[in-house]
Amino acid sequence: MAKKPLNAKNLAALGADRLAALLLEITKGNASAKRRLRLELAGEDGPAQAAVEIRKRLTTLAGSQAFIDWQGRNAFAADLDGQRRAIVEQVGRKDPKIAWDLIWQFVALANGIYERCDDSTGRVQGVFHTACEDLIDLAESAAPDPVELADRLAEALSDDDYGHYPALISGLAPTLGPSGLRHLKSRISAPGVDGPDIYVLRHALEQIADAEGDVDGYIAQHNSRARKVPQIAAQIAHRLLKAGRVDEAWAAINAADPGGGDRDEYDWEETRIGILNAMGRQDEAQSFRWQCFTQSLSLDHLRAYLKQLPDFEDVEAEERAMRHVIGFPDVHMALQFLILWNSLDHAAKLVRARAGAIDGDYYELLSPAADALDARDPLAATLLRRAMIDFTLQAARSKRYRHAARHLQECKNLADRIASFAPHIDHATYVNHLRRDHLRKSAFWDKVGGK
Repeated sequence: MAKKPLNAKNLAALGADRLAALLLEITKGNASAKRRLRLELAGEDGPAQAAVEIRKRLTTLAGSQAFIDWQGRNAFAADLDGQRRAIVEQVGRKDPKIAWDLIWQFVALANGIYERCDDSTGRVQGVFHTACEDLIDLAESAAPDPVELADRLAEALSDDDYGHYPALISGLAPTLGPSGLRHLKSRISAPGVDGPDIYVLRHALEQIADAEGDVDGYIAQHNSRARKVPQIAAQIAHRLLKAGRVDEAWAAINAADPGGGDRDEYDWEETRIGILNAMGRQDEAQSFRWQCFTQSLSLDHLRAYLKQLPDFEDVEAEERAMRHVIGFPDVHMALQFLILWNSLDHAAKLVRARAGAIDGDYYELLSPAADALDARDPLAATLLRRAMIDFTLQAARSKRYRHAARHLQECKNLADRIASFAPHIDHATYVNHLRRDHLRKSAFWDKVGGK
C-alpha cells in the first residue's frame, strides 16, 4: 500500500480529536510549541486575549538574564519570531492599535537580548529587523497621533544601543507628517541633548532632514572632518545634485580625501562621474571612469566606460583594458577580474606568466578559477591547483589535505591534455617532488592513495 504524503488534507482526515491528542503528545516537553498552542487558543477568544499571552511572554523575555549560546540560538530565534508573527497575524489583522503597542514592546527587547545572545549568524537580529518593518506597516492601519509617535520615537532613540530606531524614521515619515517630524526634531535638538556627538541621534536627524527634503539640515550633521570621508562626501554631493545644486555638489565631492579603494570609495567615484555628466563634462567623466578602473579593476567602471564608446572602438579599448589587468600589481585581483569578466584566455595567460606570484591560500578564488580554465587551458588550471597543493602541504593545513588530494587527482586527469608543460615540470616530476619534500605527511598521502 502506497504511503500517504504528509499534507494538510491527509492530516485533516484524521479528525479533530485525533489531531488534538497528537498535538498534546508531540508538544510534551516542548515549551516553545506549547506557547504557540496557547497563543492559538487565546486568539480564538479575540485579539485582546492573544495580546495578554504575548505580553506575558515579552515581559518574561525582558526580565530574563539567561545567556543564549550558539546551540540554543536557532530555537530561541524561532520562538522570538513566533511572538512577532502572532503580533502581526493574530492581533494586527483584528486590532492594529493593540498590535501597534505590542510591536513597540517587542522591538524594545533588542538591546537586552543582543547583550545575552551569541548571534554570530545574525539570525536573531534578522527577527528584529523584520519587526521594524512590521512596525512601519502597522503604523498605516493603527494611525497613531503624529506628535505622540514623535514622543515615542524620541524616548526610544535615547535608549537605542544598536541603531534600530533611526532607520524607522524614513518609513514612519508619512505617519509623522510635517508636524510629527518637526516635533521629533525639536525633541532631539532640545538643550542638553548633544545630538551631533551621538551616532543614533545624529543619524535620526539625518533621516528627518531627508524626510523633509532639507539638504542643508542633512549636511549640518557632519563636521568638516567627516565631509572629507569619501562615503559621506558622496552622500552629501548626491543630495545636492538631486536638489539641482550642481556647483555645490562638485565642491562637496572634491572635498573628500579618497585613497582607500573600498566600496565606499566606489560610491564616491560614481557620484563624481554623475556630477561631471550633469555639468556637461562627459569627456572628463569618461577619463575618470578609465582612471578608476585602472586603479581598482572595477568591472562596473569598465563596463560603463566601454558602453560610452562608439562601435568598434570598444573592442580595442577592451583589449587595452585586458593588457592592463594582466600587468596589474595584485595578481589575485587581476585573476578575479578576468574570471568575472569571463575573459578566460587572458586569465590563462596571466596564470602561465605569473604562476610564481600566486598564493595558494586564496582557495576561494583559485579553485573556481581552475574549474573555469579546465577546458580552455589545462596547464593554467593545473598551475592554480599546484599552488593550492603546495600551500596546503608547506603550511601543514591538515584540514585541507582531502582537497589537496582531490586537486592532485584533477592535475593527473588533465596531464594527458597538456602538450607541453614548459617551462614548468610535468605531472610525474611534480608528484615526485611532492613525495621528496612532504613524504612524512602520511595523512595527505593516505588520501592520495594511488593517485
